[in-house]
This record gives sequence, C-alpha cells and structure tokens, in this order.
Amino acid sequence: MKTYLVGGSVRDELLGLPVKDHDYVVVGASPEEMEQLGYRPVGKDFPVFLHPQTHEQYALARTERKISRGYKGFEVFTSPQVTLQEDLARRDLTINSIAKDEEGNIIDPFNGVADLEAGILRHISPAFSEDPVRILRAARFAARFNFHAAPETLALMSDMVHNGEVDALVPERVWQELSRGLMENNPSRMFHMLRECGALARIMPEVDVLFGVPQPAHAHPEIDTGVHIMLAIDYAAAQDYSLPVRFATLMHDLGKGTTPPEEWPRHIGHEARSIELTQNVCERIRVPKDARDLALLVARYHGDVHRAAELKPSTLADMLQAVDAYRKPARFEEFLQACACDFHGRPGYATKPYVQAERFQQAYAAARSVDAGAIAAELRQRIPDATALPAAINARVRETRIARINAELG
Repeated sequence: MKTYLVGGSVRDELLGLPVKDHDYVVVGASPEEMEQLGYRPVGKDFPVFLHPQTHEQYALARTERKISRGYKGFEVFTSPQVTLQEDLARRDLTINSIAKDEEGNIIDPFNGVADLEAGILRHISPAFSEDPVRILRAARFAARFNFHAAPETLALMSDMVHNGEVDALVPERVWQELSRGLMENNPSRMFHMLRECGALARIMPEVDVLFGVPQPAHAHPEIDTGVHIMLAIDYAAAQDYSLPVRFATLMHDLGKGTTPPEEWPRHIGHEARSIELTQNVCERIRVPKDARDLALLVARYHGDVHRAAELKPSTLADMLQAVDAYRKPARFEEFLQACACDFHGRPGYATKPYVQAERFQQAYAAARSVDAGAIAAELRQRIPDATALPAAINARVRETRIARINAELG
C-alpha cells in the first residue's frame, strides 16, 4: 500500500499558490483494508475514504470506461492492481496528472510540470473527449491561471462540440463550472476559450452572439459588445466583487444581441429585451435566486443609472423603490457595483470616476432618512378610513422622500 498526493494540490504547490485541499490516491489497497486501518468510506460512485485523524480524502487508484453520454456515463474499476500511472492517465489535463510520493518526489508521467512552466492546458489522452465537463474545466483553468490550450486540445474540444457531446452537460454542472470561472482573476479567458472551441454558442448562445455586434463609438471605444462584456467582467474581478455582481455584469447587455442589424450601432430598448433573455439563461442553467434577481435588476435599470444626472428627484425616488433599496441595502450596493462595471468596462474608463453611482447613493441616504413609521402613526390619527390608509401612507412617504432628495441634490 502506497499513498500519493495528487492533482490540484501538487499543481498549485508547484505554481507557488496556496494549497487549500489535499487529495490522495492509494495504490495497492482494497476497501476492506482501508476500513481496517480506520478510514471511513464516503464515496458513492467509487471508493473514497476519510483519514481517521485529518479527515482528508483518500481515493483508491482506479480506471474508468465510458459507457454512455455525459459526465456520469462512466464505469469505474478499482483494484489493488491498478497502478498510479493508470490512475493519473484517466485525468483530464497534464497539469492535473502530477503526483508526489511520501518522500516528496515528483512523479510526472505526462510532462505536466513542463506544461505548467509553459502555461499550456494539454489533454492527456483521447479519453478527454468522453467527459463534456472537461471543456468547462479547461476553460475555467484558463481563467484561473491565464493559460492557453494546446492546439490539439482545442481541436479535440471543438470535436466534442461538433459531435454533440457538449449537449449532454446537465444545467447544474454548467452553472457550477461557470460560476467558479467567473470568480477567477481573469474570467474573460474562460469565455474566450469556450468561444474558440464553439462551446459558448451551445452553452450560452445569448453571450456568444454579442461578439461582432457594434455599439456607438462615442460611448464605447471598444465598439464590439462582446469585447465590452469581457472587459466589464474582468473589471468586476479586479474589484473582487461578489458572484452575483459578476453574473449580473455578464448578463446586462444581452438584449443588444437581438437588435436588428439595420438598427446598429444603436440599441434602443435593449434593456427590456435583456430582461427576458436573462430570465431564460437563469432558468436553463439553474442560476441561484440571489444572482438571478440582481441580474434582472441590472438588466432593467443600468441605463437609467447611467443617466442619473438627468433624472428628477421623483424618478430617483421611484427607482430606489423599484430596486427595493430600503429593504435590501446590501443588494442595492451590489446593484450599483454591477452598473459601475458596465461603465468601467471600456478602454480608458477603468480609473474614471463613476459619479452616477455617487448620485444614487446620495439620493438613497436622503430618502432613507425619512421616518416612514412616524408618518404612518400620524396619518392613522387623521384618517379614520382603514381602507384608505395604506395609499395615503405610501403617497406621503414618497412625497417626503422626493423632497429630501431634492434638498440633498439640489
């Protein structure tokens, strides 16, 4: 029985990155032997055990055989006779197939160390094409490490798209990988790689179609809508914004992809179209409620936020109500952050002040100073008709908030 540290923990250590989780492969042992040594079995699809003291995961060396489409379509074989190299060979990329033994020696049968040094994502064998999730994983690693795919790997990924293997991806796994990629340092790299191999058009066609759609040059020096979206999500990453903010930034201009070409470069009414398209994406890949709700708000109102200097106090007050700023102040802050990403996601705009957000924050602070409870108590004394009371309270609160906003902003 021999134990090896494998996969991401070895990769990240060689890259000088923090190692969060350690994964181990055990060669030459049976499930019965592992349990006799005090390891607790937890694996459902293949034998995985928790160490009795550290509770880290130890998996028995295994091989796999493809039996049906999708990432679950595998038959797993494990035995004390399975070698370390056989186990490493079933992995996706060379950079994830490096092991380290108990003496600290590096075992690298597929030259993963050289690919790490060169910044290359390279598949180990044609078996890469048996699991469509590997397309998403490779793209996510591109976003994380700023690596590029080897030409033969990109070609294999393209084949997986053309032969329909990518269509076997389940919605939950698509969201899992995309959301992790959005949280990397260079999320645009993920989408560029997915687009290179043709997978983006199948997984998220609403984003893929944005590339090549022009915008007014005076407002968007980058002109291309897809390029703008990539700059915006990279800005969100640079600011270390939350996943809902990054997803909302990705979704905010989807409507521009449905503008008739004869209307280019203008995109009148794209916000309304973005709402429906965002809703479709969220339903299709099972986006969590917090990310979905923020994305819908940003899609609807980002254009209005950009025009903050032109908006009357009454419009500002109504918008604050519409985005539920009073009950959900943290989400309101994320809403403004996503709008700021849209503004800054253009060449030369990264350091420009986004005064529109400041104006909304000032309006919000002024409106929030209104004591709605006191107004309600006063009107209860003056209006005996209970059915008329709610409308009267709402009207008075709105009127008072507008006055406070007007006094604050002038």
